[in-house]
Amino acid sequence: MDRYYLVFDMGTGNSKIAIVSSQGKIIGSRVVENHYYRDENYPDAQYFHPQEWETRLLWMAEELLREFPDIKIDAITASGARQSVVLYDADHVACMGLPNIDNRGRQWMDEIEGKQEIYKRTGKWVTEDFIAAKLMGFKKKYPQDFSKISKITSLSEWIGEIFCGEIFIEPSQACETQLFDIIDMQWSERICKAYGIDPRILPEIRLSGTKLGSIKHSQLQRFSLGPDVVFIIGGADTQLAAKSSQCTDGDIVIVSGTTSPVVRIHEERYYDPDERCWVDCNIGGKNYLVETNPGVTGLNYQRFKEHFLSDYSYAELEKKYAEKTGFPCTASFTSLLFSRQKSLKMGGFVMKSPFSADCDITDLAWGLLSDTACAIYNQYLSLCNMIPFERDYIRCCGGGFRSPTLCQFLADLTEKDIILLGDYSQASIIGCADVCNEYFTSSRSTEDSCITYKPKIHKGIQQYYEDWNNNRLILNK
Repeated sequence: MDRYYLVFDMGTGNSKIAIVSSQGKIIGSRVVENHYYRDENYPDAQYFHPQEWETRLLWMAEELLREFPDIKIDAITASGARQSVVLYDADHVACMGLPNIDNRGRQWMDEIEGKQEIYKRTGKWVTEDFIAAKLMGFKKKYPQDFSKISKITSLSEWIGEIFCGEIFIEPSQACETQLFDIIDMQWSERICKAYGIDPRILPEIRLSGTKLGSIKHSQLQRFSLGPDVVFIIGGADTQLAAKSSQCTDGDIVIVSGTTSPVVRIHEERYYDPDERCWVDCNIGGKNYLVETNPGVTGLNYQRFKEHFLSDYSYAELEKKYAEKTGFPCTASFTSLLFSRQKSLKMGGFVMKSPFSADCDITDLAWGLLSDTACAIYNQYLSLCNMIPFERDYIRCCGGGFRSPTLCQFLADLTEKDIILLGDYSQASIIGCADVCNEYFTSSRSTEDSCITYKPKIHKGIQQYYEDWNNNRLILNK
C-alpha cells in the first residue's frame, strides 16, 4: 500500500510543495517564487522575511491538499538549498533569512585566521558563501540586532520548526555553516571564535529520517491532517538529490540544475591538502560527499532559451541538435574553476570570423548545452585525479538531465554509462520520499524506471571539448 508525503522543497529562485507517493510518483505540486530584498549597507547583500515566505508556502500547501482531498498524508518533510540560514529572535520567532546568494560577509574574510585548519575541519574554503561569513557580516553592520539572535537553522529545518516548534539542524545542513567540525561531528567553539559567533545560537543536531516531534495541533487542524501524521527530518537538497539516485559508497553522482555538483560518495572523511574540493556531510551524517562544482550551468541554458528561443519547445530543440554534424561555435558561460577556487569573469560565444552563414540560433543553444557538459566533465576529471574511479557508470539526476543530448555528451566524454532513475528531474523531492520510506521501513521500486545512456564510438563532443578548453582559456586570460 502506498503512503503519501507532503514535501517542501526549498530552493533558491523558487520553492516547491509536492505530494509524492512512497513509490516516487509526484501526485501534484505548487511552485512559490522566493522574494528577496537588497540590503544597501553592503556591496552585495540580500535577505528575505521568513514570515512572508511562510504565509505563501502554507497557503499554497493548503491549496494543493484541497485539490487531492482523498489523499491521506502520512508524513511531512523538507529539503532545502544549502548555505541559507534563518535567524530567530529572543522570542524564538523567525525574524530574518539570509539566502545562499547573500554575500554580506565578503569584505571581512581576510580577518579570519587559521584558514588551512578551518578547511581541514569543515571541508570548506573560507569564503563569503557559507553561513559563518553571512553571520559575521550581519554582526559587523547590525551588532544590536545580532545580539538578539537566539538560534539559527537552515531552510529545510525551518520548515520543521513551523510544523513542530522545535529548532534543530541536520548534519547535511550543519556542515554548510562552516561552524561544524566534520571530523568530530559537532559544533566547533574554535571556529565560532574565529568568526565572532556565540556557539549558543547553534541548534541541536538531529538526524535525517527520524521523527522530529509532534505536529502542532493548529497545523493539523489547518491542513485537515490526521493525528498520526509525523514530521520526518529531511536535509540539504544536493545530498537528498544524490540519495534519490540510490547511490552507494564509491559512486559518483552528478546533480544537474542551476549548478551541477559532481560528488563522490565516500565512507571516510576525505582531506585534500591542495584544497581542490569541498567535503560535505551526507544525509544522516553516515558518510561524506567529496564535491567539485562547475558553478552556474543549467541557468545559462534556461535564460538563453527564454530570451531567444521561446517559440521552441525543449523537445524541438533536441531534434535540431540530433541533426547537427559540426559545431560552428563554442560557448563559455559556466562560472567556476573549482579546483583553483577561481570564478570565471568573462564568457561568450567564440567562432571564426567573418560570421559563418552556417551558424544559426540553435547552434548557440547547442553550444551552451555543450558548455555545461564540458564544464561538468572538467570537474569529473578533477574529482578522479583526487580519488581514482573504476566503476563503469555514473549516476545522474536533476532537471538538467531532461536533455538527452546532455546525457549523451557526458556518456561520450566520460566513457561511462549515464544512469537515471525514476523521476530524476525532481531528485530532491524523491530523495525526501526515500527518507520517509526509511522511517516507515518501506522502499521504492526502480526496476522499470532506469534509463541508461551508453558511450558512442563516434564522439564529436571530444573534438568540441578540446576547442572549448582552448577558447575558454583565451576568454579568461
